[in-house]
Amino acid sequence: MMNTPMNKSQLLTWLDQVSFVAYDTALYLDTHPYDEEALSYYKHFQGLRKKAMKMYEEQYGPLTLDGVDCDGNWSWASAPNPWEGGCK
Repeated sequence: MMNTPMNKSQLLTWLDQVSFVAYDTALYLDTHPYDEEALSYYKHFQGLRKKAMKMYEEQYGPLTLDGVDCDGNWSWASAPNPWEGGCK
C-alpha cells in the first residue's frame, strides 16, 4: 500500500494498521522470544511503521512528541490533531 500516493486519512489508516501488527507481534514475542519467524515479521512491520510515520510527519506534522522539530520554535500544537478532525 505504501507504493501508491495516499491522502492524509489513508496514510493515518495505514499507519494504524502497521502499528497494530507491530505491537501485536511484540506482545507475542514477549512470550515467544526465540521465534525467529515472528521476529522477522516484527522487524518487517516495524520498518513499515517507521516509514509511514516519517511520511506522515513530513507531510502533515508530528503525531507524537518524538516527531516534534524543536529547532527554533515549538511546533507540536500548530495544526489540528487527527482526533480533532485534522484528517479531513
